[in-house]
Amino acid sequence: MEYIEYLDELVGENFTIIMIRLLIALLLSGLIGFERELKNHSAGFRTHILVGVGACLMMLLSLYGFEAFIQSYDNIRFDPARIPSYVISGIGFLGAGTIIVNGMTIRGLTTAASIWTVAGLGLVVGAGMYAAAVFTTVIILLSLVFLNNFEKRFRKGHSNKIELTVWPGLEVNRVISTLESYSLTIKKVEIDRIDDDLRNIAVTIDPDKNLNRTVLFENLSQIEHVKSISSRK
Repeated sequence: MEYIEYLDELVGENFTIIMIRLLIALLLSGLIGFERELKNHSAGFRTHILVGVGACLMMLLSLYGFEAFIQSYDNIRFDPARIPSYVISGIGFLGAGTIIVNGMTIRGLTTAASIWTVAGLGLVVGAGMYAAAVFTTVIILLSLVFLNNFEKRFRKGHSNKIELTVWPGLEVNRVISTLESYSLTIKKVEIDRIDDDLRNIAVTIDPDKNLNRTVLFENLSQIEHVKSISSRK
């Protein structure tokens, strides 16, 4: 009997609620992180779980961590929203770390937004708002999966992509200048490393019905260090 009382005093009377809420936060944030992991984004499964569970823990601390202190002093007032407000504003540093600027391409904005949203999910679960948390998770997953496919299909009809496989030492400005000489509107430039010897340059342009691709590719192929050229919508 004394052991049970000691255990209750050690873990606290709210331990069951705390444990359930942490597990729910783990599950919901893990689902969103798993979607990011499948697409090989910088912040994936583990990062989203840590953010969601950590935010939930901070909310639980705000709700239950100061009960004994408040009950001991009648003149003490505590705002349970104070700690969560710091979580919301402070999570931005982690989201900023997932944003990568590469030339004219910016990547990681969606992942940064998902991290910020997962922090909100953790806070909501920590507050016991399970229905709102589950509904929000469904909306986020639908947005990440289906809207991404819709966006890709929409862009395919409104842009073309020219891909060049090049050797190290290529001056990207020469590629851009060649494309601009045809009055093409460049929307995005992406540079990826294939291996130690090759790079892939993907240039997204607005479609032009009057463009002579044969002549354009001939001019691009004359640029030093260009290995191959391909085009797709």
